[in-house]
Amino acid sequence: MWTTENRSRYDRRGLRYPSDMTDAEWALIAGMIPPAKRGGNARTVNLREVVNGLLYVLGTGCQWRAIPKDLPPRSTLHGYFMRWEWDGTLNRVHHALYVLCREQAGREASPTAAIIDSQSVKGAEKGGPSIDPHGYDGGKKIKGKKRHVLVDTLGLMLHAVVHSAGLQDRDGGVLVMATLFGMFPFLRKLYADAGYQGPKFQAALKRVLRQAQIQIVRRSDTAQGFEVLPRRWVVERTIAWLNRCRRLAKDWENLSRTALAFLRLASIRLMMRRLCQP
Repeated sequence: MWTTENRSRYDRRGLRYPSDMTDAEWALIAGMIPPAKRGGNARTVNLREVVNGLLYVLGTGCQWRAIPKDLPPRSTLHGYFMRWEWDGTLNRVHHALYVLCREQAGREASPTAAIIDSQSVKGAEKGGPSIDPHGYDGGKKIKGKKRHVLVDTLGLMLHAVVHSAGLQDRDGGVLVMATLFGMFPFLRKLYADAGYQGPKFQAALKRVLRQAQIQIVRRSDTAQGFEVLPRRWVVERTIAWLNRCRRLAKDWENLSRTALAFLRLASIRLMMRRLCQP
């Protein structure tokens, strides 16, 4: 919470860039990054600077060609980013930090309740046969992609999927739950909005996660204007946290897997800073 007393906890003016990691944050993930392959020349790239460069792109939303000269070249940053996305390094780092955040809060490592929601994001000017197709969300009147996010009751991201905005919430929600692959075996309760109601989503949820029960949190018919809804506000807050990264302000990526990698990197940044707060 931003108050006069704890504002100094979030002060990053002593760093080269506000997006750079502190020593404590780097110590958290340094051991999770895979070592260089055997054979050939020794690795000369500073991996901490690689992560700092990726966080710079994530936080500022700059183009790969606009990366400052005191950070590694864009080809190096992009290469490591794609490699870590492909070999599962980002997934492993994310899950390890998630477990640490749960332990810091005094919770069990595997949650029993989760909240699901989606965010439609306007697409940038792009096109071509090698670009993942976008869609149109008729409810939000947005042409682009849709980010489906699953969070726990603390607001920490459990899982996410990026797909076309034309895919309805109930179909995208099934895709999210089906790709958990048993990662959270004690999940029993799922909170969602009215977009996930109906027998179709419930039947599909039973097939992919038999023990989970869904509870629809509806908005009151008499409510006027903004209303804080139970449980649903947690996932809305998480989406707002992630949107502090300007790379996520719009769908800039050609591939959905790249957009998902940046979304996961934003969640990693969030958990690193939470764990290293004095």
